[in-house]
Amino acid sequence: MDGQAEAQPGKRLWYVWDYDIDEETFQAMLDGKVTLGRLGRDWAAVRLLEYAPYREIIHRLGYRILVQDWSQWRNRLRSDGRRRGFDFLVKWLPEYHPEVL
Repeated sequence: MDGQAEAQPGKRLWYVWDYDIDEETFQAMLDGKVTLGRLGRDWAAVRLLEYAPYREIIHRLGYRILVQDWSQWRNRLRSDGRRRGFDFLVKWLPEYHPEVL
């Protein structure tokens, strides 16, 4: 397996342990297609950014969306380390690798 996330019907993601949300629904939330009560795209993105490995974050969100929407998610992350890491990435990518955006 190459480590990339592939949607599997009914599969639950370990970083969404406290909600009955499967992988397909979670991705639809990230894509802005599904909202479950107060849980929507921003909630799913923050959950992903707080707990998922870097490769999965990029696979599910992509660099363009991360850079574009980081400012609305930044202050909701609890981890200072993750916040600093994404601050760096969001500043660095447009300057040094704009082709990925």
